[in-house]
Order: sequence, then structure tokens, then C-alpha cells
Amino acid sequence: MLETGQVAPDFNLPDETGETVCLNDFDGKNIVLYFYPKDNTPGCTKESISFSHHKDEFKKYDTIILGASKDSVKKHQNFIKKQNLTIKLLVDAEGTLCDDYTVWVMKKLYGRDYMRIERATFLIGKDRKIKRVWRKVKVNGHVEEVLDAVKEL
Repeated sequence: MLETGQVAPDFNLPDETGETVCLNDFDGKNIVLYFYPKDNTPGCTKESISFSHHKDEFKKYDTIILGASKDSVKKHQNFIKKQNLTIKLLVDAEGTLCDDYTVWVMKKLYGRDYMRIERATFLIGKDRKIKRVWRKVKVNGHVEEVLDAVKEL
């Protein structure tokens, strides 16, 4: 389980355009890396729209926002277009990023066990260390809480 103070695991994944994105592409920036289960579902949509609406505020504090799920490039493109999102979305089709950030977890619904991405957010500092972790995120008020943490860096 990743914790505050640990070095953030590197990644090398396609974004919604199909271009490869690495953690080191954002030298000199803080990174908000949020994981969500699936494009175009109610909670994921609300969270992604909220991050998009606050993007300029995060930018004032040298912070970029990356969303990540196991959805494909095409699904991400449709999600961005349909919801007018302005943030970058990473494609973790193989689940390596989810594994590295320990967000691929067992869930239970109606007595049935299944694996799923846990809604979680990691605030990564310019030094590439994890500054804050939010697990089992509740969408309402979450983006504002992350922004407040960024302002404290």
C-alpha cells in the first residue's frame, strides 16, 4: 500500500490521444493522479467534470491533473467529448498503474465479490514523493479538498 512520503511509481502509458505519457514528462510540476472505475458513469463523470472545472486553479499552483482508468483510448475520447473535459486521461488497459498504486481491489456488491478500481487520488509533489493519499473517495467536495492540499505544498 502506497503511503505519504514514498516515491511515486513511474509510469509509461498512453493518454486519450494515444500518445505516451510518463511521470517525468511533468518535471517541475505537482501532479494530482486520480483513479476512477469507468468512463461515463455517474460518480466518475461528476469527479472528472469537477477536476476539469478547477483545472485553472490547480495550474496556478504548478499542478497538473491526470485521471486514470482501464478504459480504452476511444472510450476516453468519447468521455472527454461528451462531458467537455479539459484534463488528461491515462489508459491503463493492462492494469499496471492500478497495481503499482494499489488501487485494484476486491469489492463486494449484493454479496458478490469482484475486482475493481478503487476511487483514489494521489498528490505527488515536484520531488516525485507522494504528499497525500485519499482512498475510498466520496466525490462531493473531494476536488476542493485536493485543491486545498495543493495550496499547502
